[in-house]
Amino acid sequence: MGKKRITTSAVKEENASTQGVASVKKSKKSVLKGTVYITSSYNNTIVSVTDANGNVFAWSSAGSIGFKGTRKSTPYAATLVGKDAMDKAKRFGFQEGRIIVSGIGPGREAAIRGVAGSGISITSIIDDTPLPHNGVRPPKPRRV
Repeated sequence: MGKKRITTSAVKEENASTQGVASVKKSKKSVLKGTVYITSSYNNTIVSVTDANGNVFAWSSAGSIGFKGTRKSTPYAATLVGKDAMDKAKRFGFQEGRIIVSGIGPGREAAIRGVAGSGISITSIIDDTPLPHNGVRPPKPRRV
């Protein structure tokens, strides 16, 4: 299909020298305290874990675990999402956090139970669901 590449020994030596640099591991940052954001919609549940500055370092969702379609919106999927996000956060040394829940969906309380059951100490639970202040104008009544 395309042009054939001919590799020479100079290219191989160059790749070998760059692999030595890539094998040096960076030290993972340690995050002890942070915030757990739970976003629950009618179709999915997403859990994000942030540090004190608000930078996300671990997250999980029902779709990323492997649920598809209507099974993503179940409380069981939300429980597994909470546990999976906390497992990822524990790799960074996460121990203590507050929970902020937003959205209305079947996975709200289940995700909180999943986070709490993973051994993280919870300082507070805040509901940040957006509420309309009378919102948009309703449609005219239907004439039949």
